[in-house]
Amino acid sequence: MDKKITIQDVAELAGVSKSTVSRYLNHGYISPEKTERVRAAISETGFKTNFFAKRLKTKRSQLIGVVLPRMDSVSVGKLLAGLSRALEPAGYQGIMLVSQLSVEKELMSIRSLIQQGVDGIIVDSVAITEEHLQIVEGAGIPIVFTGQQHPGLDCVKIDDYAAGRMMGAYLRQLGHRLAVFAGVTETDAAVGGDRRRGFQDAFLEAEDARVDFLQTGFGFLAAYNRAADILKLQPTVVACATDNISLGLLRYFHEMHIKVPEEISVTGFGGYDVGAVVYPALTSVFFDYELVGMKAASRLLRRLEGADEELDMEIPLFFIDRESVRAL
Repeated sequence: MDKKITIQDVAELAGVSKSTVSRYLNHGYISPEKTERVRAAISETGFKTNFFAKRLKTKRSQLIGVVLPRMDSVSVGKLLAGLSRALEPAGYQGIMLVSQLSVEKELMSIRSLIQQGVDGIIVDSVAITEEHLQIVEGAGIPIVFTGQQHPGLDCVKIDDYAAGRMMGAYLRQLGHRLAVFAGVTETDAAVGGDRRRGFQDAFLEAEDARVDFLQTGFGFLAAYNRAADILKLQPTVVACATDNISLGLLRYFHEMHIKVPEEISVTGFGGYDVGAVVYPALTSVFFDYELVGMKAASRLLRRLEGADEELDMEIPLFFIDRESVRAL
């Protein structure tokens, strides 16, 4: 029977102490030279840590659950990049579950991750319900939410209301008075509620202004399919709740030979890179989703460390003035 390789064997081969090997395995600091020697010794001996024994000893799995609303989204990709930048250096790995924009699946995913014994959970939430509050209260682990806000929960979120006001004021100042806000219902409190309400509050400060709402959903195709209905309302500008919705409308207008912005203006929210390369380039409000991910992960890590002091959770907004809007 082959001899079981121990930490002591690795330490002797690498010429370091057992505690140095332990720090290496737990992602603690050791010098670059010792790091390379320990890595080489582990590779040569084929040493493998016993995950479950380590978990029993430390009471940590080094796993973080991540619940996402969807995968086919620029914002989700950037959010994940931010999470990775904070979690990986701290020695944590992510377990991802996707809710497919379903509140029920989101709740099921949170419960499943708690049962799997993750150390904490980050939820890019579709909506926050009373059931969310009950789960968090009994979870026994820290849970941080992005995408939505609730006073009783740890949340890291873009100020959707402020972003909406920013766009509404900009279009009002350019002389637009007839707008359509194309987006989702208030089931999504952030995008369908705060963002839309902020836009309306600022745009309607002009006495003769009007804002109509038309539901499209988040998808490119859903927006494309509602473009004809939007035109029937005869707006001078369409404010889309996301850049993705804007792209669906731009495609339809191009196919119908409707000139943007000469005949109708279009704006979005998100500031995706693709908005800079479409024609005309899309006017938008930039959201730093990668920073949201980094701050959410940092907040969770601080909770795991038992730190009391609050980190700066503010996410700055940047207005991107491009070619898809004209002054009236």
